[in-house]
Amino acid sequence: MEPNFEKGLVPAIIVDASNGEVLMLAYMNEESYKKTLETKTTWFFSRSRNKLWNKGETSGHFQIVKDIYIDCDEDTLLIKVEQKGAACHTGEKTCFYRKLL
Repeated sequence: MEPNFEKGLVPAIIVDASNGEVLMLAYMNEESYKKTLETKTTWFFSRSRNKLWNKGETSGHFQIVKDIYIDCDEDTLLIKVEQKGAACHTGEKTCFYRKLL
């Protein structure tokens, strides 16, 4: 079973493997997915920069992949990771640190 990349990108929800906390949401294309499987670290496709990026490559805050799940439609991934350092580029542990309601 593989993600359906017919439309190009699939959302990847990244969660902390130790406690289930949602850390971030990013997008993967087929190439970044394969690099993630190969390296056991998360790789994503940047829509704004139009290129692949390895989470932690510049910050050192890598995500070590523990498990990968796929949803019933095969178009969204849930990736459980061991987070090294902060997940958010702001320095916060998670990208979801601002409560709206």
